[in-house]
Amino acid sequence: MMRVAVQTAPINVAAEMAHHDAGGHGASASFIGRVRGDDGLVELFLEHHPAMTEAGLRELGRAAAERWQLAALTLVHRVGAMAPGDTIVLVLASSPHRSEALAACEFLIDRLKTDVMLWKRETFQHGRVAWS
Repeated sequence: MMRVAVQTAPINVAAEMAHHDAGGHGASASFIGRVRGDDGLVELFLEHHPAMTEAGLRELGRAAAERWQLAALTLVHRVGAMAPGDTIVLVLASSPHRSEALAACEFLIDRLKTDVMLWKRETFQHGRVAWS
């Protein structure tokens, strides 16, 4: 089972984890990425291309499933405006054995930053704005 979502709504981590783990997998690994409030950040805005962003997430999921024996995979990425502390991304990987779940989770979060089409605008106190 693979679930991929790109959404503007807050990520309900507890509900996603409950749905993901409903299969009784041997091992599950997770990563929850949150907006940092460094340097007076007041808003993070993630812009995306809907079809390309979801396709990028699906391709990463397929690559992980080909590499490791995964029983379930969940990738949820938030876009739009977020404040410090908000969850940006949730990665859940389950397999019969912990080593595969951990390796897949690490692979996915590392590749998300480079392989998925997202543009980041940061707004700081006093109005400074930076795109990256």
